[in-house]
Amino acid sequence: QGRLVESGGGLTQPGGSLRLTCTASGFNISDYGMTWVRQAPGKGREWVSDISTTGRSVYYNIPVKGRFTVSRDNARNTMYLEFNDPRPEDTAVYYCAANRPYLPRSTRETDYNYWGQGTQVTVSS
Repeated sequence: QGRLVESGGGLTQPGGSLRLTCTASGFNISDYGMTWVRQAPGKGREWVSDISTTGRSVYYNIPVKGRFTVSRDNARNTMYLEFNDPRPEDTAVYYCAANRPYLPRSTRETDYNYWGQGTQVTVSS
């Protein structure tokens, strides 16, 4: 049974840095496009970023474009999300997801083959 596990969340200050890791087990991520989704306190889920199977194509939602960087290491079966210049409005639970043959750009867990349990990120001084 495949699964995704997020790690690296925690507390960071505005303008600091943070890196989230999404580690897959039980399946090979090289066959899957991958996604980050977040949910801020009291709000609905928001799509954050997509990365293609090879990592050559990446996409970002406007609020994070230019500040976050998504990447993947298929040899390590892992995807990353780096925060540069995090802001308080980035405070959320961050989820990673995987799907094939295409990425639905959805925030619904049922639209993906795999969905992680989430990791909390808090941006505060």
